[in-house]
Amino acid sequence: MSPLRSAVAVGLLGLSFLSSAVADSPIYPGFPYGTQKVRGVNLGGWLVLEPWITPSLFEHTGNDAIVDEWTFGQYQDYNTAHSALVDHWNSWITESDFAQIAAAGLNHVRLPIGYWAFEVGSGEPYIQGQIPYLQRAVTWAGNHGLKVIVDLHGVPGSQNGFDNSGQKMDYPTWHTNSNDVARTNNIIKRIADMFKDNTNVVPIIAPLNEPAGYRGSDVLSVVRQYWHDSYGNIRYPYGSGRESNTVVLLHDAFQTASYWNGFMTAPDYQGVAMDTHIYTIFSDEEEAMTWPEHISTVCGKADDLSSFDLWMITGEWTPADTDCAKYLNGRGVGARYDGSYSGSPYVGSCNGKTGHASSFSSDFKRFLRQFWEAQVITYEKGAGWIMWTWKAEDADEWSYQAGLANGWIPRDPTDHQYPNICG
Repeated sequence: MSPLRSAVAVGLLGLSFLSSAVADSPIYPGFPYGTQKVRGVNLGGWLVLEPWITPSLFEHTGNDAIVDEWTFGQYQDYNTAHSALVDHWNSWITESDFAQIAAAGLNHVRLPIGYWAFEVGSGEPYIQGQIPYLQRAVTWAGNHGLKVIVDLHGVPGSQNGFDNSGQKMDYPTWHTNSNDVARTNNIIKRIADMFKDNTNVVPIIAPLNEPAGYRGSDVLSVVRQYWHDSYGNIRYPYGSGRESNTVVLLHDAFQTASYWNGFMTAPDYQGVAMDTHIYTIFSDEEEAMTWPEHISTVCGKADDLSSFDLWMITGEWTPADTDCAKYLNGRGVGARYDGSYSGSPYVGSCNGKTGHASSFSSDFKRFLRQFWEAQVITYEKGAGWIMWTWKAEDADEWSYQAGLANGWIPRDPTDHQYPNICG
């Protein structure tokens, strides 16, 4: 097993120590990955827009063609769009949210940000202004003892075509354009430079969210090279003679753990972790699952998480059991569960499955608690977890904040009512 999974806590510093492949160059990440579990939440829909998280922001435009952050700038007057974004940035997440997250016993926040915060090219309609909020978030996290994962969530040309990459498209083009990849590498260098001396608060950088590896070897070959480039950019921001303490968080590109076995492991690489996202709602087969089947499916992930040769963090997951949340599959796109998604069979009504907790039955809330616990227990077989997402306007089943308020998420994440739910 890699030394990365057997870090030794160092004295009063509370940091983890990793033996390095470079002589006399120890690594001291700002969090003891491998010895203490990551327990965190994503700050979704803040610095990267998502229609399902803040539907009102899109509906107030009065234009159904505005489906992502690209079109938010493309189809509106600049001043109108900029004013709406500034109001959103100032209000969606504040220091109060960081205080609540810390009070809930969590230790990490994952903060998605798009490339356009750092660079907007000719013809790209994105609106800038996010960087001061990123810096403010790091200050707030430090004030409340939280660690920040800075996550590059969208890149030029889109890495997956999802609306949460900034630009919704039928086929992503990032991997086909060497200039876009080079632009992305330069942005990672900027992010690494911003936080290289503040690893006690920003101990880890994720160089790309969810690249579409399921599209085949053309994508995966570019992604694998990009991971190697990101390692150099993040681990060596001072130049080739000195390593940083920043951990590199790679995404599994929707591949199995076995695909990545032996990839960028010690002793040749240090300070590398793997991010996997586990959902059981984005196919017709998953939508047809019973509640016990949802639970047993996630419980079945334990072996892969516990045996992987890098720190394995489950960086996105949800207690939701359907894709019923409004706009979850895209603005104007329906849900598989109720058959309103084109080509999907009807499973059941979305009434009482999404929206505000006041519409949820006691049985559904009990399931949400059971499913939440099953996932937490399972993902802690690896290095830990970061739930998606902290808050949503009209999808309480996805919201950590709403779960706390309504009882299906405990105030202490180690307080389990169903400790044997995975057998």
